[in-house]
Amino acid sequence: MAETLIQTAVCQFAAPVLNRLARVIYPARCLHCGDMVEPTDGLSVGLCPSCWREVAFIGGLTCDACGVPLPGQSDRAELCDDCLSNPRPWSHGRAPLLYKGKGRHLVMALKHGDRLDIAPVAATWMARMAGDLIQPDTLIVPVPLHWRRRIARRYNQAALLALGVAKRLNRPCCPDLIQRHRATPSTRGQGRAARLTQMQGAFRIHPKRAHLLRGRPVLLVDDVMTTGATLAAVAETCKDGGATQLSVLLLARAQKAPYIGKIENTAQDTTEDT
Repeated sequence: MAETLIQTAVCQFAAPVLNRLARVIYPARCLHCGDMVEPTDGLSVGLCPSCWREVAFIGGLTCDACGVPLPGQSDRAELCDDCLSNPRPWSHGRAPLLYKGKGRHLVMALKHGDRLDIAPVAATWMARMAGDLIQPDTLIVPVPLHWRRRIARRYNQAALLALGVAKRLNRPCCPDLIQRHRATPSTRGQGRAARLTQMQGAFRIHPKRAHLLRGRPVLLVDDVMTTGATLAAVAETCKDGGATQLSVLLLARAQKAPYIGKIENTAQDTTEDT
């Protein structure tokens, strides 16, 4: 008993000392430009002041279903035109970033540039947006890659984000709950209808994980949403598997120009859809 108490005390004393030493040896650097940054717990974590000002963090009124910014103010949940015209198979959606400018560069660096160091910081941003999406028994699930793409890329960026969010929210995560058992060609440049058709039947529940899904709310995690076709297909798969409520959490949300002036049209031709 005494030995255990001593070990616990040593660990509690050593951990902050080792953390401070690590910060001296490996100082925090801006995820975009590489300049050294001061450690912080706010949304600016991981970014220098200059880059933070140029990353489009989402704030104010947003669509309750997909997280896209909306003009004006409201004291109730609002939906964007897209979600009114095409109801989503999930209840709520949140994202900390717009998929534009330096925010887009961060997403692409994580997705295609082997910048795994972005995932923990991005997960911190995402977890801060997810508070009202989480229930006591929520299961966090990433959008999967097909196994061939997973081998080529060597990692699934959505799974890295989901694991990071789960750690910060103290909720369970099942990275392989959903399988992308049918490979689909790139959806870059396609419209929503074509993407929806292409995604039909591409996903299924892992047979050994199905019991984890039944009767539980699910938080789907992905890096970016454009039209939402892939997320819709995954959400329908979860609903068929017995999920009681579905929400989505994204690192970035693409946005069409009409919602806010001076925002580039990133809903088409920027990335494969999710």
